[in-house]
Amino acid sequence: MNADHTVVNLGPALAIAVAVLAAIAIIVNRYNDHALATATARAVGRAVGQLAALAVVLALVIHALWASALFVFIMAITAAATSAGRVSAHRADLRTTILCLAPVSASTIVIVVTLVAVGVLPAQGIAIIPTAGIMFGGAMNTTSIAGKRTHDELRTRHGEVEAALSLGLSPRDARLEIIRPTAATALIPGLDQTRSVGLVTIPGAFVGMILGGASTTAAAIMQLFVLISLLAVSAIAARLTVEMVSRCLL
Repeated sequence: MNADHTVVNLGPALAIAVAVLAAIAIIVNRYNDHALATATARAVGRAVGQLAALAVVLALVIHALWASALFVFIMAITAAATSAGRVSAHRADLRTTILCLAPVSASTIVIVVTLVAVGVLPAQGIAIIPTAGIMFGGAMNTTSIAGKRTHDELRTRHGEVEAALSLGLSPRDARLEIIRPTAATALIPGLDQTRSVGLVTIPGAFVGMILGGASTTAAAIMQLFVLISLLAVSAIAARLTVEMVSRCLL
């Protein structure tokens, strides 16, 4: 292990490795879909810029609780806008972004505030920002997948919705009959990650705590907390997304 306590050695070789791996992803995706290759290149570019900015911003805000709270709010808006773009299949508008705040951000904010209030999380940016970020990410992915899949299903099975309406079901119930099982697939990645942890994957929170000097027991407990919290926010996100789509809100 090097002196900086990182998993990989920082230096020119790492920069080359990252560039080569990015090129592989772009080239392979180009054979599948030219648009997908373009999206991959943009994602890589954004990741580089955003992580560089994150390192600078966190150094400034992480020591002030009010600044950390403001940063969490910005994270929530960004996550909601990302999901809104997926759900609406075009650039997110303000209305859709605001609506997506419910499944993407509401449960995370409630959980984080509660954990701080009862003393599980310290009222410090160093604890609040990464915890909220992990939960926002899980809820955002679930909302994006569930929203897109439910809209696709409603388009392809429109006749079944009409048949359900003809049998006397309300518009909401008719849509729910079609989209509820489909939306559940958005929860599969989180369930698989939780089931396979320690056997297939060794998550970043676990490794990060060990590198920071924590015991393996403390790291395992922290990772369990992360995984269970992800299951909770993802379940809420999927349920809210299904309900909002069934009511034609999203």
